[in-house]
Amino acid sequence: MNKDGEITGVVLRPDEIRAADRGNGAKTIPLVVPSLGARSLINGITIFAPGAAIPLHSHNCEESVMVLEGEAIAEIDGVQHRLKPMDTTWLPPNLPHRFINASADKEMKILWIYADIAATRTLIESGETRPIAAEHLKRL
Repeated sequence: MNKDGEITGVVLRPDEIRAADRGNGAKTIPLVVPSLGARSLINGITIFAPGAAIPLHSHNCEESVMVLEGEAIAEIDGVQHRLKPMDTTWLPPNLPHRFINASADKEMKILWIYADIAATRTLIESGETRPIAAEHLKRL
């Protein structure tokens, strides 16, 4: 915010932001979040250790994911797709999906964008739903 309390743009430097442990070999660097003044989207970077995967899940809003580094497998509604850097997905609300690092020896990084600051993740196996923001609390 500026001196008049108005929201202004910011520059975010992922290498200066502490990552949050997502478990299963994944860690997330939250970038654009409501505390910055975001009103309609949130985004961040998730880094996957070699061979790591996140559980099958869905969201309450649209999501787009771009592979930044490494090779990924995007499992979307039961179909696996191999992705390379710059490949991008678009996912409508409530569609089961997950991302897997296809490499056994290199990290994989994705940039994710949710179309709602109140985005949630519902784990398909357990049905548990929690806010995406809750995943950013367990810092490394």
